[in-house]
Amino acid sequence: MVDLSLLLWAAVPPLLLLGYYYFRVPFAPPLLKLLMFFIIGAISGFLALRLEWDFENVANSFVDWHQNERWLPGIALRQLVEIGPIEEGCKLAAVVIPTYYLQRKYRLLHSTVFLFAIAVSLGFTAEENWIYFFHGTASVFERTIGTPVHAMFSAPWGYALGTYISSKNRLNRDKKFIFRAWLNSVICHALVNILSSAWGYSLSLRFLSYGLFPFLLWMFWRLEQLLRKVQGKPVITLISERTIQRRYWQRSLVLFALVLGGNAIFGLFLLVRTVSPLSLSKFFDTYILWFIFSRFLLNLFFGVLAWGIYRYLRHSARRRYF
Repeated sequence: MVDLSLLLWAAVPPLLLLGYYYFRVPFAPPLLKLLMFFIIGAISGFLALRLEWDFENVANSFVDWHQNERWLPGIALRQLVEIGPIEEGCKLAAVVIPTYYLQRKYRLLHSTVFLFAIAVSLGFTAEENWIYFFHGTASVFERTIGTPVHAMFSAPWGYALGTYISSKNRLNRDKKFIFRAWLNSVICHALVNILSSAWGYSLSLRFLSYGLFPFLLWMFWRLEQLLRKVQGKPVITLISERTIQRRYWQRSLVLFALVLGGNAIFGLFLLVRTVSPLSLSKFFDTYILWFIFSRFLLNLFFGVLAWGIYRYLRHSARRRYF
């Protein structure tokens, strides 16, 4: 029997995020259509799981495929060859097939197709959440934090597909753009999983995990920029200088802000994961309170510093262009 509470925890956060994007996009498709794509996305998640299972069974007949999980290069190979292509391929098919029939009846906008891709990705996330909860391999907090990740993976090919479908003159280069965007999503998908796996290896490799949240922050920024494009809004400019030296300086500031902001979020994530198993009475212990307060202030400082760099770059861009 399906545990209703697990099902709710798996589905409600992705549905809330879908509602957030639905209300942000003008001329959004009917909510029922988005829910249909959400359900199709969840089904595609089960299909991806089956395909991964079949792939590993076939691969194990030639080599010990499961041995790849014991070392980081093997994990990278598995992510690039199996997980990334299968999962992004299933999500892409879950958008393309229903959209093919819908475009016969309706003129689909760029933003509509992009929202379809987000809905499918969030449905895929709900299915993945349920699998993790059912097997007890992740907490509700960890999966809730990761709710937008699949949408961030799929944003490039969602944007490219929307460009192609909404175009009056569909050119061959637009089809190639879809493949390149899908390949970008596969690589980003694999890279996130590789960085998240680095924590369980030797000390030298663990440092790779500190690149995870900055990379996720950059992908979130990219998703927001693509959303602005489909809304017809200008993208937010951060690199505004004209000389090469000044542009490199601004790029360095952007990278520094991503490192600071991403690891500030990472620090808060680790703080919550550390103190969450404690009983309520333990929270009033002086040592525990000081630990929480000091770590919170430290990560808040880095986050505010990253935000300050971001505001400085935006102010510089406005001053140049307006």
